Amino acid sequence: MLLHLVPSSSPITAARPSTQRRPCVAAAAAVTVRCAASSSSTPSSSASEAAAAGKQVAKVHSYGAVDYERRAPLRWSTLYRRIAVGHGGRPVGRTLGTWDEGERRLDKWELCRIAKELRKFRRFNLALQVYDWMTERRDRFPLSSSDMAIQLDLIAKVRGVSHAEKYFEELHDALKDKRTYGSLLNVYAQAMMKEKTEGTFEQMRKKGFASDTLPCNVLMNFYVDVGEPDKVSAIIDEMKERNVSFDVCTYNIWIKSCAAKQDADEMERVFNQMIADLSVIANWTTYTTLASMYIKLGNSEKAEECLKEAEKRTTGREKKCFHYLITLYSHLGKKEEVYRIWNWYKATFPTIHNLGYQEVLSALVRIGDIEGAELLYEEWASKSSSFDPKTMNILLAWYAREGLITKSEQILNRFVEKGGNPKPNTWEILATAYLKDNKISEALSCMEKATAVKSASKWKPRPTNVESLLASFKEKNDTEGADRLLSVLTSRGCAEDEEYKSLINTYAFAGT
Repeated sequence: MLLHLVPSSSPITAARPSTQRRPCVAAAAAVTVRCAASSSSTPSSSASEAAAAGKQVAKVHSYGAVDYERRAPLRWSTLYRRIAVGHGGRPVGRTLGTWDEGERRLDKWELCRIAKELRKFRRFNLALQVYDWMTERRDRFPLSSSDMAIQLDLIAKVRGVSHAEKYFEELHDALKDKRTYGSLLNVYAQAMMKEKTEGTFEQMRKKGFASDTLPCNVLMNFYVDVGEPDKVSAIIDEMKERNVSFDVCTYNIWIKSCAAKQDADEMERVFNQMIADLSVIANWTTYTTLASMYIKLGNSEKAEECLKEAEKRTTGREKKCFHYLITLYSHLGKKEEVYRIWNWYKATFPTIHNLGYQEVLSALVRIGDIEGAELLYEEWASKSSSFDPKTMNILLAWYAREGLITKSEQILNRFVEKGGNPKPNTWEILATAYLKDNKISEALSCMEKATAVKSASKWKPRPTNVESLLASFKEKNDTEGADRLLSVLTSRGCAEDEEYKSLINTYAFAGT
């Protein structure tokens, strides 16, 4: 039984009395682990107590970062929207300066709140520009180590790890505390840099900064992500030895490591230990992790049970929970459940952003409801003011896989007509469709268009597509086409990559 330690008629529905719940507030921290924090509320005995509580700063493994959600909404939202939509393409600094001089003088709370919202929607470049603007005015906006931890994280996301390392090295020693070290640890972990991740954690150990739960969670999550889930147990043992408390994320990552090892018995043992721990309350992330494991093991019944439990813990504050539910129900082939959660999603949030449409579009394609996916895409296209090519790419990729050239061209043309800007991978998806139909010239043209996109800094053509093109050029002795493709590869920095070099050498050898 899944919950043999908890007397209950259902193996998944065990729950402790609500009086055991402790208030937990999600804080705006630079360091994040991919799991959700549980939340509950405790009614105050008077309005004065509620007001006092509202002024407190949340410090739930947040390294001192402020919980901005407790502050009453001010006019920051108007400025946020102005920044988020670009305001005529002006740099963020100029927009802030105009507001500061004309509308009213800005304070640090508003700027941090704007940056938090931008981070929430992955507008990392804009958020960093807000922090850069404050940094240039440190006499007005003194930055704490928590602020610098957030800025370090944003620098890594926008400018790269090397810039984040330089930023950290230039910090005053007094600011190299558990907050900034923790942020650097997370940067290395997200970049999958094993030696530096482990080295930074060891430095934190020596400095006494690894005595909190968060860095341990980051390291454990890193081991799961790099395919070394067996190492999680050693961190768990170390936490027990040093009396480092477990939080809900600790257990969720521990469960995830069991899932990665496909050890259902160990997973259920950990889950039972979590339920027995009165200081922790299982949240929706716990149950979606369990559901994902059961799906992999082919146990649809237990997976669905877990998803129902996850639904009960959905507060209506986090869109991510709906995304997981939609995705996992689609993996179970539950079309009706996908639509039920989607309707619940739309009824809960007044605005559905691109990511929400992308999740449900992917789910509908996964379960083979292409007609439904096409209708949903039309709904998105008619409502959206931000034509994210990722949304269109989902249907485009399906058309390409099925060899539906005409539909592929139509959806892309309509997207461009509405003001959308295709990304490099958009053009390559279409190129793949052309290659399936042996339209070599069109496929090559798509590759060149992908290269011409200004935001194509990280894009490289798929080696399989390059091989298909080279094979065709070799067969037809098309040296002009081969030269054009080699130009694409050179411009994308592929010439020194071993996989591409092998293909290039094969072509060169064939041409001699």
